[in-house]
Amino acid sequence: MKGKITLLVGGAVGYVLGTRAGRERYEQIKSQAQSVWKSPKVQEKATQAQDFAREKAPVVKDKAAEAAAAAKEKVSSSDSSSASYPTSASTGTV
Repeated sequence: MKGKITLLVGGAVGYVLGTRAGRERYEQIKSQAQSVWKSPKVQEKATQAQDFAREKAPVVKDKAAEAAAAAKEKVSSSDSSSASYPTSASTGTV
């Protein structure tokens, strides 16, 4: 019984000390991350990335529209050829 109590007390002390150290480490990491984010070099690269994304967005939009149209055409043409296969909608099952 004495060993169990010692184990519980030791676990409780370790938990309290660990949570304190954990919070301090968390705050340290958070502070470092904020200072890196505020760095002029990082901000410059973030701005460049935003500008690049704005520049390429119309191209990506057009490619996505083309791909969607091609997929729609494929599905539409395969619908007529697959009419002999029953679907859940045609059989009334889910």
